[in-house]
Amino acid sequence: MSQHILLPDSQSLDDLQVFLSRALRVEDGSVRLIRADSVLMVYTAVLHPKGLLDSSATVLGLRTYALGVSADGGDAPLDVVVTVRSLLDRVARLSSTIVDRTLPVVVPVPIETGRAAWAGISPPKSGWLAQGDADAADLAAAAKAGIDEVASAIPTGTGEQIVRRVRSEVWGRPVAGAELVPAGAAFAAFSLGFLAETERVRLFGVGSWTRLSTSRGHVLVRRQTYLG
Repeated sequence: MSQHILLPDSQSLDDLQVFLSRALRVEDGSVRLIRADSVLMVYTAVLHPKGLLDSSATVLGLRTYALGVSADGGDAPLDVVVTVRSLLDRVARLSSTIVDRTLPVVVPVPIETGRAAWAGISPPKSGWLAQGDADAADLAAAAKAGIDEVASAIPTGTGEQIVRRVRSEVWGRPVAGAELVPAGAAFAAFSLGFLAETERVRLFGVGSWTRLSTSRGHVLVRRQTYLG
């Protein structure tokens, strides 16, 4: 039986379309959809290691959505990985056909593409401790500076190994004034539209994880850990 997501109205559908469009501009990859009770969690990987020798942190963007109640099993547990493009195409087609924007919207879930490596890493569900906050303007400035630095340091035709090293160095640096936050997390929050000038970014931590939270979404960072 095909799986689907029941969003409460077209405003939620529009929000999902915007989020997926931004995720696609960052990386043409996959999203992980997790449905638990009446909440849908949509994860996208902004940065993640590309091999055993890559020391980059895993940086995930997360947007959550309240779900409607389905009478045909559409609210059963769900945990799948699909391509951003396939889900975005379905959302865009639905959006163009809606007549009554107050009614719930049924979104068919695309066929699962198989597990992306980053999707096997699940952030903790509990135990998060508050670690202060950060200024959204500082994070935006760090993201823009990093984008410019990466662009200038990686000319066309640069080998993949050098590209990875440059990105790891740039996005692994702490943000000035928010040393708990790597620049890659600032890049994720900026690129996914999670930053607002008038809102402080709340910081949380547990184990090797750091979380940046705003009313628009969350960025989760898992630092590489080594034994021995």
